[in-house]
Amino acid sequence: MKKALKAAALGTLISAAISAPAQAADYTLRFAHFWPAVSSVHKEVFEAWAESVSKASDGRIEVQIYPGGTLAKPPAQYDAVVNGIADMTTTVLGYTANRFPLTQIVELPGVVKDAQQGSCVVEKLYEEGVIADEFKETHPLFLFTHGQGHLNLTDKVVKEPSDLAGLRIRRPTAVVGKLLEGLGAQPVGMPAPESYQAMQRGVIDGVALPWEGVKSFRLNELANTHTEVGGLYSLTFIVTMNKRVYDSMPDDLKKVIDENSGMVWANKTGAVFDQIDGEGRKDAVAAGHTIVTIEGGAENPKWKPVLDAATESYLQELEDKGLPARDVYKRTLELSKLCQ
Repeated sequence: MKKALKAAALGTLISAAISAPAQAADYTLRFAHFWPAVSSVHKEVFEAWAESVSKASDGRIEVQIYPGGTLAKPPAQYDAVVNGIADMTTTVLGYTANRFPLTQIVELPGVVKDAQQGSCVVEKLYEEGVIADEFKETHPLFLFTHGQGHLNLTDKVVKEPSDLAGLRIRRPTAVVGKLLEGLGAQPVGMPAPESYQAMQRGVIDGVALPWEGVKSFRLNELANTHTEVGGLYSLTFIVTMNKRVYDSMPDDLKKVIDENSGMVWANKTGAVFDQIDGEGRKDAVAAGHTIVTIEGGAENPKWKPVLDAATESYLQELEDKGLPARDVYKRTLELSKLCQ
């Protein structure tokens, strides 16, 4: 009888343990971004970051990810963190025009060789304090870039700037818009997630995106010609957090966030983007797409004068506003060579 009672009691305890809810996290961070949930960027960068933080905090920090712009639309994601609508985001800095002008110097032609190198450049600029003043409204975790951006079009082959005349090309930021305008194209501003539908409807003739973006947003289904102008541009991104939320954390949990920040994660993210760039290009080759690679890239004599003029125009515009654009550009080029 005693054995039966003990067995029943043990069974009750086990049942209770199984049915008991998991201990609630001390902090639940709502993390907004615009990549699709099925994308490698979502899985290999942001889900991996969330898992790392959860593990390091013994489950005291939970990260709820809202992909695809479900919590806030791409242009509004940075402000969503400032205003506490989201606790975290990763977004394109140029989606908020004129807000991060010095950081966007990294987007100019000839700076970024690949995502890992570009991520090193922009993260070092932040850590050295060169661009840190642009991010006082939030608590930045790390910055990164995608790889080199290219021109991806439907049934139109671009071999030199004159081939772009009159073509409606999606531009991600105002900086890239100036480059495209100088090349003779008609830049059309829109976030990456809107590109597929715009291209499908014929609103635009093509998009400026890296191979990663072409793959992540399924543009390889529509764009069948691609022009690689090495060093044409590359976008800057940030992963950042609401300051009040970070400041409210105890020191041991702040340490968890700090240890999942900085150059380590900038480097990891760049490596993932480079990997996806390779996959996106392979997809285009396998599909029989036309790929034009411009000899010398941004240094090609037919492309260089236009790109140099756009660079000079952007730097002068910032200098006219009293910003130390040329000093930042000089340091950016130095880091471009050091970050190999």
